[in-house]
Amino acid sequence: MLVPKKTKRRKWHRGRGGLAGTAQVGSRISFGAFALKAETAGELSARQIEAARRAISRSMKRGGKTWIRIFPHKPVTQKAAEVPMGSGKGSVELYVASVYPGTILFEIEGIPEESAREALRLAGHKLGIKTRFVVKHAL
Repeated sequence: MLVPKKTKRRKWHRGRGGLAGTAQVGSRISFGAFALKAETAGELSARQIEAARRAISRSMKRGGKTWIRIFPHKPVTQKAAEVPMGSGKGSVELYVASVYPGTILFEIEGIPEESAREALRLAGHKLGIKTRFVVKHAL
């Protein structure tokens, strides 16, 4: 699973404003010919990203090339079960990637469009946000 090797801070503030706006960076296809693009905002856990990667890999029968364009940098904490209020913040349970609408999540190439569409459709079902299949247009 994807986990940061080192972080500057062990625990982060959760964030109050939500994920408003659209993606500015990482909103264009850079590497592959086909991509999976986020339609809604949300947080994707490392487990969800890994499940989607496996779905793509298995659907492509390990052919072609895949790029994962997001990484879970943000730690999420959780207090243990039946612990009283107070006594500080909980321990880090998982890492998430904050995703804005328009962010490219996965890119693939080296396979026909029909199988790419199917692979990314299966991957989209593993994620907790709405996604869309996009094709890189030749200039």
